[in-house]
Amino acid sequence: MPCAAPLSQLFSRPQHRHTAPARVFSCTISMDFRTEDQDDMCKTLRVRWTIIPKTAAQPWIACGGCGGLRAFACSGKIRLNANGRKLDAWLIYKCLTCERTWNRPIFERRNVRDIDPAILDALQSNDPDWIRAETFNLDALRRKSLRVDEFAEFEIAKEMRHETANWTTLAIELAVPVPTSTRLDRLLASELKLSRSRLQALHAEGMVRTDPEKADILRRRLRNGTLVTIDLSMEAEREQSWKALATGDSAAEQ
Repeated sequence: MPCAAPLSQLFSRPQHRHTAPARVFSCTISMDFRTEDQDDMCKTLRVRWTIIPKTAAQPWIACGGCGGLRAFACSGKIRLNANGRKLDAWLIYKCLTCERTWNRPIFERRNVRDIDPAILDALQSNDPDWIRAETFNLDALRRKSLRVDEFAEFEIAKEMRHETANWTTLAIELAVPVPTSTRLDRLLASELKLSRSRLQALHAEGMVRTDPEKADILRRRLRNGTLVTIDLSMEAEREQSWKALATGDSAAEQ
């Protein structure tokens, strides 16, 4: 099989017997690698908001004790059953009326070797963080129940990511580790003390932008990784008011 030609041959001019020697020349090209995005970053106050729903989703299941559909809540307990190398795992729920239990399947007849070791350890230790995250597995709940109640109340942690003097843009990164029914417009309106109508107007004017950008994104549920950018160059109170609201620093507001 022939070898590929060296790059020096592929990009060199062909040499002919009567061709004059090529002239060698050099020049210096000055390039400015600063971009508009980098310039904007220097004028941006960046924060991260982590949103955690307070109450896990509650499925409605036919309750044998009550004789009808009832809301069930997670008990925080795992049930395991091993049969040779096969393992069954359930998350135990209790009826909110009579406390009759319902086992929601996590997986059934799964070979132990096919289970992620971290998940296996969480199941065996009844890890509360893993169990709480699993209680927000809406797809799994909807496959097993006719109705799933979600709750809008949430806790929020605000973290400063980058601060610069004379900033004019506020960038909010959303961290949403578990699904929530809260809409983006409701979150921004409540946390930034804006009316939703003004928020919609700012979005229509391009003063509020999102990444990803979609026409109805303000009315959609919060999604992990969404970035909200607000142009505050015309807001005189951005340092005293907007910064305090965005960072949760009450001292900055005084």
